[in-house]
Amino acid sequence: MNAEQFTESLVEEGPRGLSSPLAALWWDAKGDWAKAHALVDALETKEGMAVHAYLHRKEGSDWNADYWYGRSGRDFRRAMFEAEWMALVEALLAGAGKE
Repeated sequence: MNAEQFTESLVEEGPRGLSSPLAALWWDAKGDWAKAHALVDALETKEGMAVHAYLHRKEGSDWNADYWYGRSGRDFRRAMFEAEWMALVEALLAGAGKE
């Protein structure tokens, strides 16, 4: 799957065969922040923590986002949420083929 296919899948009823971080981004794009957050809230992977950081930044909780960005060891922060969302999607999809 590539980023375009991922975006096109947003018309479906739910994410299929996605990792928890990707499923969280899918639900976020669908407007369900709570469901997205629940998928990564206790996820102790670098990818999960990066998505967790993004979600808290989007929520407006910068101190919480900064904590999760630090834990993730990655800085996907972009000026626009849409750009950060896409950077996360592309990185997660690229990494999915390496598992």
